[in-house]
Amino acid sequence: MPEQLKKTSQTKKSVAPTVDLTPTVASSSKNLTAELDSLLDEIDEVLESNAEEFVKSYVQKGGQ
Repeated sequence: MPEQLKKTSQTKKSVAPTVDLTPTVASSSKNLTAELDSLLDEIDEVLESNAEEFVKSYVQKGGQ
């Protein structure tokens, strides 16, 4: 009969140093918001100028 090996695992609890990321997260959030606003403004401009052409470019072929 083959031997059965019992594996024991040891878990190490590591404590990560606490770092205050609040200024970095806030800055990143503001940049992301500005980029999204810019993108939405660009989409609005395209839709205002040629909405029909924009919609036709997304018509699915083959009835799908």
